[in-house]
This record gives sequence, structure tokens and C-alpha cells, in this order.
Amino acid sequence: MERWLRGLYDAEGMRAADSWAIEDQGIPSLELMETAGRAVAEAVARLSPEGPVRVVCGKGNNAGDGLVAARLLREMGFAAEALLLWPAGELSEDAKTNLDRLRGNGKGVRGDTKGVRSFPSTVRGSANSSEAVGVVEVGDGDDVGARLEGSGAIVDAIFGTGFAGAPREPAAAAITAITAAQEGGVPVVACDIASGIDATTGEVAGAVVEADLTVTFHAAKVGHFIAPGKWATGELWLAPIGIPDGAPEPEAAGVIEQAVLDLAPRRGAQSTKFSSGQVTIAGGSRGLTGAVRMSSTAAIRAGAGYATVAVPADLEPVFEAAEVEVMSRGIGETPGRLGFEAAEELLAAFEKAAAGVLGPGLGRDEDSLELAREVAPRIKSPLVIDADGLNAFAGQLDRLAVRKAPTILTPHAGELGRLLERESAEINVRRLATAKEAAAWTGAVVVLKGDDTIVTDGERVAVNAVSAPGLATAGSGDVLSGMTAALLARGLEPFAAACAAVIAHARAGQEAARRLGAAEAVIATDVIASIPVGLRSAGPVE
Repeated sequence: MERWLRGLYDAEGMRAADSWAIEDQGIPSLELMETAGRAVAEAVARLSPEGPVRVVCGKGNNAGDGLVAARLLREMGFAAEALLLWPAGELSEDAKTNLDRLRGNGKGVRGDTKGVRSFPSTVRGSANSSEAVGVVEVGDGDDVGARLEGSGAIVDAIFGTGFAGAPREPAAAAITAITAAQEGGVPVVACDIASGIDATTGEVAGAVVEADLTVTFHAAKVGHFIAPGKWATGELWLAPIGIPDGAPEPEAAGVIEQAVLDLAPRRGAQSTKFSSGQVTIAGGSRGLTGAVRMSSTAAIRAGAGYATVAVPADLEPVFEAAEVEVMSRGIGETPGRLGFEAAEELLAAFEKAAAGVLGPGLGRDEDSLELAREVAPRIKSPLVIDADGLNAFAGQLDRLAVRKAPTILTPHAGELGRLLERESAEINVRRLATAKEAAAWTGAVVVLKGDDTIVTDGERVAVNAVSAPGLATAGSGDVLSGMTAALLARGLEPFAAACAAVIAHARAGQEAARRLGAAEAVIATDVIASIPVGLRSAGPVE
């Protein structure tokens, strides 16, 4: 995995790391579970719950983590109760052992109180010390919601990283009950991953626990960072559990880190505007001239030495007057937009480009879309396709697969839905799968935009973790396309260029909101002005 990606495990990768620690390194699985449960207990203790802590347990090892947490919370002085959704006999072997320990039937636990705060004089959350801990096997007819009434905190230990699909009963009813308690103000802490999230994809196929806090073990998982799983994770805490160095590394995906910004070549004494990278941006139509202007301005702000806009001939004066740093080339004869007859002129505009952008402000007139379908396969430079350039290929992605030069597609969910002939709602619930599908189909790098922007070439997967609500404004996508083309023109390979543009764009959005005092005040030109801060690789945005 690239050094500028922080690895994320999928379910298979996490199983491999656990197995390596247990089978190859001889670390007892119960020891790993003890450490994991201790981390959860300490997280709950920091919340200082006023009522009893209810630990809702499934039947796998995630339940074992929860049972450890219940026991250690008791030792800290908190009232704790474990709710078993399945009969105790169906628990995993390690979970059964920890159930015995919780009930006081097991042997002493090696190191079970090391590093754990103890409150021997007070039982928190219960006036009666005899009620400080309990185990309840929830029967088929039991009301889990009633069992959760009066809780000071809830621990979700139903499903772990191996879960996929939709929760079935009794788990589904328990998740609904947890949600109702949470709406009443009860904080929820998830063990490893919130129940209902697919750790490999971030997909949520049914009921899901929307945790306030997730304590994950050893390393973060893909499902913590990709929506909709991201929205159910809450605050994410990482807890080492004793898996030593040398474990199988996470390879499923990676979080984009600032180190990617160091890849872009810097200007030197012998640099010229041509060696710094030439970018051509094609698009624009009456009422949509701003898209091209923002994309081209972003390109030169992101380091391109020379930018040219290829725009409708009768609109060229708009660009001449508005953009003093950007060259303009008026083409075609169709009033107010680029028509199909401009194809050869448009191809000529890209001849000297080190990278290009096709689509901002193009419009959806059929001959403008046909123009995009005609020229995109024939442009020989690396090409970013955005906005109506993407809409031109709705249901026709195969026409992009013939491109010889690198291609980067930058859709939001609606645009990707049109490309794949799916509803945007389907894209939003299967973001990783659909982005990879489009990348595999076209051979392009796909940048699926969102707070969790995904970058994939069909094999490699990178995810943005820099949250920038200020980017939820018209024109921010045009800014991203220009930045991406600039980094391509400066010499980055397509996957790295897309990742660098995504994180720099998000950091610029953060800086714009900081400078203005509110995310709601940010407009696209504010983001452009903040690109230098976004591209700065030394240290985080303050």
C-alpha cells in the first residue's frame, strides 16, 4: 500500500491479523479479548454514567468483549448488566468463558485489573450493591426496550467485524430498542464496530446501531469511514489490544494522509509556465460560465503554469474580461454553447495540454452531450471528466473504456447513478461497490464525491477523512476538477493526483470555513482562495 495511505482492515484482513497473533505468535485469544473489553470499559467509565450500564450481547466474540467490559465496569464500581440476546449455550467459547468470569464462576483472570481504575467504596448507578451486576437471558417474548429503561449508558456488543447483511431477530428488535433509548439521551458505545455496519464496505442493509462512540480494536476498519457506516460510527477511538508488530497489514483500503501532497514536483529556478503544467478546461454555456471559470482558476491556483479555457465563441468575451490569468479559446458556431460541429476545434484545443477537464458548465443539450461523447475517447492527454461531461455518458460507460490516456471521473452520487443507470439512493447505500464497478468498467480512476470521498481505480481504494462541510456549496466540484487536472499536469500518476486533490480540496474547505467563521458562509471562490493552505503539506490546518 502507498506510504501516504493509512491502512484500513476489511473483515478478512482483521481475521488474518487475529489468527496470526493467536496461532503464529501464541497470544491467547482470551488475553486479546480481555484487553479489548478493558478498552471499552474505560471508555464507558469516562462518560460517568448515572444509571446502570446495560451491555447488549450477541453470541460471537464481540459479545465476549462486552462481557469483559461488564465485569470490569463492576470492578470499577459501576452497576452493570449483560443482556444476552441468544441462550448462553450459543455463545462462542471465549464468550462463554467470560460469561463465567462475570458470574464469578471462572478462575482468576490474569492481569484483569491492570490499568483499570477501581472504585471499591461506591456502586455507581444502583443504590443496592447486590444489584451491581447481573446477567439476563432475553427470551423470545421479552421486551428489550423495557430492559434498557433507566440505563446510564448502553454498550453495543451484538455484532463484530465479521457481520454482513441485515440483522435478524432478536438482534433487529434489540437495535431498535437501543435506538429508542439513545433518542431519550442514553449514550451508546459500540465494541469494535456498530452493529449493522458491514466492516468491509460500510454498507448498512437493515437496522443499525448509531453509536455515539465506537472503540475499535488494533486498527480502524473500512466500514468506519465509508457512508452510511461512517454516520453510525460516531466518534472513533482506536485501542491497541496486544497484537504485536509484524501482523498482516491492512490492504483493503486506506485513509488519505497529507504525505501525498509531497509527491507534487515543486517549481525551481529553471521552471517555466509550460514546464509547470498546461491545463485545458472545456465547457461553458449561457448561464453556466462560472463553472469553467472556477475550474480554470482552481487549476492555476493549484500549480498549473498555464491554463486555457475552450468555450463557445460568442461567450469568449465573458472569459476574457473575467479571467486575466487564464487564456481563452472561442470555438464553434452554436450560440451560447458548444455544439457537435466544434468537435475538431475542441480536439485541437487539447493538443498541447498536459492534462484537461471536460464538462464544467457544458449543459445538457443533446448535441453538446454528443460532442462530449465524440471527443472524450479521442483526447490524447490525461483527462478529468466532470459535471455534464459525465452526464453525456449516462448508460454509455463503455465508450470511455477505449481511451488510451489516463481518465479520472469525478461524480457525485446522482451522476454516478446516471452513469450506471441506477437510482442515486442505491449509490448512497453501496458507495464503495458502485465506485469500484464504474472504475473496473472504464479503466478510469473514479472519485465518488461526498464527506467520505472515495478514490478507486477498481483495485486500490482511498478514502478522505478530512471533514469539510463548507464544501457543500455550488461550484466546489468544479474547483476539485481543476485542482485534479493541475496535479495531473504537474506529473502525478492519476490515482495519486486524485487523492492529493481530494485531501487538498477538503483542507481548503476547512480553511475557508475557519477564515469566514462558519461553514455556511463558504462559497466556491473562498475555497479557491484557500487552495494554497490546502496544498501545504507541513502540518495540519489550524
